Parts: sequence; C-alpha cells; structure tokens
Amino acid sequence: MSESAEMLERRIDRLRAAVREAVVAGDREGARALRSELKSAEHAWEEALARVEGSAPEAVQPGTGERPGRVTPPGPLIPLREQVHQALSLLTVPAAPRLIVTVHEAFFAESFPVARLTSLRRDEERSFRSAPFARPYYICAALAADLLAPARGLLAISTWPMEKRVIGPLSPRVHFLTAAIRVAESIERIPGPDADVRRLLWRFAANIPGATGSAAAMDPRAVAEAAQAELQVHEAADLDVRRAAAQRGRRQLDDAGQLFGSRLQVRQPGGRAARGSGTAS
Repeated sequence: MSESAEMLERRIDRLRAAVREAVVAGDREGARALRSELKSAEHAWEEALARVEGSAPEAVQPGTGERPGRVTPPGPLIPLREQVHQALSLLTVPAAPRLIVTVHEAFFAESFPVARLTSLRRDEERSFRSAPFARPYYICAALAADLLAPARGLLAISTWPMEKRVIGPLSPRVHFLTAAIRVAESIERIPGPDADVRRLLWRFAANIPGATGSAAAMDPRAVAEAAQAELQVHEAADLDVRRAAAQRGRRQLDDAGQLFGSRLQVRQPGGRAARGSGTAS
C-alpha cells in the first residue's frame, strides 16, 4: 500500500473521532463540516487504493492463463463483527441481518452482504467455546423464551443482559418500536441527515399508527413519540415474559448456552436422547 493511502487512513481515523466528539458536544455545524471532510478523505482513500491495485501486476487466473478483467473493490475499513456491533448498539435490540445491514449503510456509510452474517454467529460461537470470554464482546444469538434455543435469524450482543436477548411472543413488536425510537433519536443528532437515513425512518414510520408523512418530511420526534405511545401498551407484559425466561436460562444453561442457545434434545424410545427439537430441561 502506498504511503499516501496510509496517510489517508490515519486522517480518516482522526476525522471519525472528531465527528463523534462534535456530535456528542452538540456542535452541528462543526459535525457537518467534518462529515464532509471525512467523505472526501474516504473517497480519496478509495482512489489511492485503486491506483495501487491498477499499477500492480495482474494475477493469472489458475488453470486459464487469463488475467482478470476487473479490479476487486476495496474492502471495509473495520471488520464485519465490529460493523454488526455498531448497528446493533444503535438499535439496542436483537435484529435480523437485513435490518442490521440497512442500518449500517444508512448511518455508517459502509455496506456488507447479508449472506456474510449467516456464518458470523457460528464463527463467534466457535471462538467462544475454544476460548470463553477472550473477546470484549461476541455477536451471539437471541433466544426464544420458551425453549431457550436460538431465535431464527436474530442477532444480539453478548454484553447485553440475558433478558434483553430473549424473544417472547410480544418481543418482535416491542423490538420494532424500540428500534424505531433509537433510529429517530439518532437522526435528531445528525446535522442534515441524508436520503438513506430519512428513508430508513420512513420505513419504520409506515408501520406505526400516528407516524405518517413522506420520507423527505418525516419528523423524527413525531415518529419516536408515536412509537413510544404504542410501546407503553406492550412493554411491561413483554418484559415479564423475558425476565422469567432469563431467570430460567441462568439456572439451566452454561455460559455458552446463555449466549448461543440450548442444545435441544428429544427422548427416543428406551430413554435415549437424540439431538433435535424439544424442550430445554
């Protein structure tokens, strides 16, 4: 990698930190200017990397004797698991891969294929079982309240309390409303949110009674208030179910089970147990 690209990476790191500090301090004008500078730096970094790739000798495709016809685009600046952590931390609730990708694209301007998340949780579980708690956090499974098994297609963060990672009958709606509130609050802190961010809020608002309007004219505060009004109807009952399931999980499951779900078993004739679906004991 050329020296200019390395210098740009250091500049991008400094600008990211400066944007975060400006947002926390409430300096909207400063944050807007820094974001613009950050985008320019990221664009310059991609151009610099493309120049390096373009000047390098092209590899010959194995078995063909031919050279590839296109340059592979540069990868993300941070690892996939950290990108997922960013999106989940913004939402504060378990989420499906497609929502995680959409949120990260809208707020953090980096994209990754949904398919890559299919194996991420399995990789995280293998890492945890080989060296428990070696990492500050793990991307883990949300757990179904009834069986304490992994909830299909939902990811969470291991540092969240167990009751926050449990999914009860009302949890999908509660989590949807909570995510809408967090997205709206995050947009309010952004000076001049772009079209992707506004479109994301509009998609949430379309499924919340009382939160209406076009994507361009959507008021984040009104969406958050409408979501909060419905959330109050379901939140207490949902929390009771999740707390009871979490207490049961802490008694019944080991550390790995509490993060990645129970290994369910069914009883075969003669009392033998085989892996499959069933109840957690």
